[in-house]
Amino acid sequence: MRNITLYRSGSHKFVLLNESEPGDEDGVRSNQFLVMHDHDAVLLDPGGFGVMPRVLAELLRHTAPDNLRAIMLSHQDPDIVGGISTWLELTQAPVYVSRIWLRFLPHYGIKNMDRFIGVPDVGMICSFGSEFELRLLPAHFLHSEGQMNVYDPVSKILFSGDIGAAMLPDEIDYPFVDDFSKHLPHIDWFHRRYMCGNRAARLWVDMVSQLDVEMIAPQHGPVYRNQSVKDFLNWFRDLECGMDLMTAPGVFRTD
Repeated sequence: MRNITLYRSGSHKFVLLNESEPGDEDGVRSNQFLVMHDHDAVLLDPGGFGVMPRVLAELLRHTAPDNLRAIMLSHQDPDIVGGISTWLELTQAPVYVSRIWLRFLPHYGIKNMDRFIGVPDVGMICSFGSEFELRLLPAHFLHSEGQMNVYDPVSKILFSGDIGAAMLPDEIDYPFVDDFSKHLPHIDWFHRRYMCGNRAARLWVDMVSQLDVEMIAPQHGPVYRNQSVKDFLNWFRDLECGMDLMTAPGVFRTD
């Protein structure tokens, strides 16, 4: 469990609200994030049903659920969306998710979709006041067909969803990536198997490289900062993954 303020300046902050325990969510740790400006707050990837009470407890250290102006879902997986029905009961916040997943979300027990906003494929800018906006950026096929990232231009933090995700063993735990070469074994297989192909990776890196990014905060694993941001982008841009590695149906190169 973590509650780390990644950025704070004046009335603005970006918080790693919670990292689920290794035993939660079938052993895959997941991160939930909160962005705040004055009293306005946005929750990023609130998590599955099992982590919802802990995420709520950590959120209450910063703000009340009534102050949530939006909930943003990077994609459709249950470790992101599984607890959304309870959040809908606690708040009046609209929920942003890629438009292609709107017809799938009722399978999570959601009966009323009126508060869901379908994000267009090209992304969008969400304003929550004259000085608070977040940019929803397309990250399609990495690994989800409709994945969306969230960029905060004040903190210069990019919430990257499953891009940059790490699968750390239970006995290893660190909040930040400061040595990319040591971190690489924990991300290599996941990205080669879960990302669709190099073309999508290269287009994403080219887009992100035009932004001023000081941290990359994935949904799983430690946060990239300082030189590790550049190291990750350079590695990911040239990565062969997914379809690049297929030699036959069900067969992938491992070199």
